[in-house]
Amino acid sequence: MIAPASRQTMVHPDGEIATARAAAASGTIMGLSTSSTKSIEEVAQAASGPLWFQLFHCGKEETTSLVRRAEDSGYKAICLTVDTPIPSDKEMDIRNNWRTPAEAYPGNFLYKITSKTPSNLDSSISEGHHMRPPTIPLTFEQLPWLKSLTRLPIVIKGIRTAEDAALCVKYDIDGIVVSNHGGRQIDCTLSSIETLPEVVTAVDGKAEIYFDSGIRRGSDVLKALALGAKGVFIGRPIFWGLAVNGQAGVEKVLDILYRELDLVMAYCGFTSVDQIDDAILHLPLEMENSRIPYIEEIRGLADLHAKGLISRNEFDSKRESLLGIEKQ
Repeated sequence: MIAPASRQTMVHPDGEIATARAAAASGTIMGLSTSSTKSIEEVAQAASGPLWFQLFHCGKEETTSLVRRAEDSGYKAICLTVDTPIPSDKEMDIRNNWRTPAEAYPGNFLYKITSKTPSNLDSSISEGHHMRPPTIPLTFEQLPWLKSLTRLPIVIKGIRTAEDAALCVKYDIDGIVVSNHGGRQIDCTLSSIETLPEVVTAVDGKAEIYFDSGIRRGSDVLKALALGAKGVFIGRPIFWGLAVNGQAGVEKVLDILYRELDLVMAYCGFTSVDQIDDAILHLPLEMENSRIPYIEEIRGLADLHAKGLISRNEFDSKRESLLGIEKQ
C-alpha cells in the first residue's frame, strides 16, 4: 500500500493524482496526506481505487471538516497520525536555507485564501499561508469524539509500544500502523520492525496491524508479514518513482516490490501470503527475548492507569520492575 506523504507536486506536477492512479492500476490502497498538494476531492475524482485519508488533528473545527470531506468523497478509512505532535528540525533543510516552493501549497486548505486571483494567491503563499494549521495532539480519551464524527474505520498511525497498542484496543480502534515516521522525527529511536512483535502480541487479533518505515525490498515486506503485519505501506520509494516518471514510475516501483516479494515467497516455499508466519525468521537475541512475556501484565497496568486507579509514577515503576530496568 502507498503511505500518505505530503507535497508530491514538488517531485512531479501531477503529484498525488498520479500516485492515486498508479495505486489503482496496481490494485492497492493509497493514503492521502492532510498536507497533500492536491485536495481530498481532486484525488477522489481522479482515483478509481480505494483511498485512505491520513489525518493530523488541527483543532476540532478543522478536523471535523476534513473527516467529513473525506467520508463524503468516498474514502474508506481515516488514519490518524500520532507520532508527530510537533514538527521536526530538518537539519539539512536548515543548512541549505530550503523553503517549500509556492506551488506545493496544501490543497486541502487553499479555500482559506479568500481571493484566488493569481497575484493574490502568490502573495498569500509567500506570506506563509501555504502551510496547514498546526497539529494539536489528541489523547486516547478524545478518540471517542473522533469516532463520533464518522462511520469510517479509524486507524492509528505511529504506535510502537505494547501499552499504546493495548489502549488502542481499549478504545475500539479498528487498525494500527506500527511506524516511526520513517525515522524522520527522531533518529535515535527503535526501528519499527523491532517494535512490531510486541504490538502484535498486545493486540492479540483485536485490530488489524499494518507496518511502515524502512520497506525497500520485497524481502522487507515478507519480514513484516511474518512478524504479524496484515500489510505494509511504502513511502520514500514512491517519491523516487514519481520523480522519475510520474504515474508510470510509481507503478514500476510497486511492480518491482511485487516481483521481489513473489520471488522470496517462492524461496521460502509459500504460494500465498496467508501461509507466511514467523517460522521462517531467525530473530536477533534482543527480539527473541523481548518484552512479550510481560505484555499481559503491562497491558493490565496500562488499563489501571487509563482508569485513574494508579498514577503515572506507579505505572512507570511497576513497568520498569517487570522489564528489569534499573533506575540510574
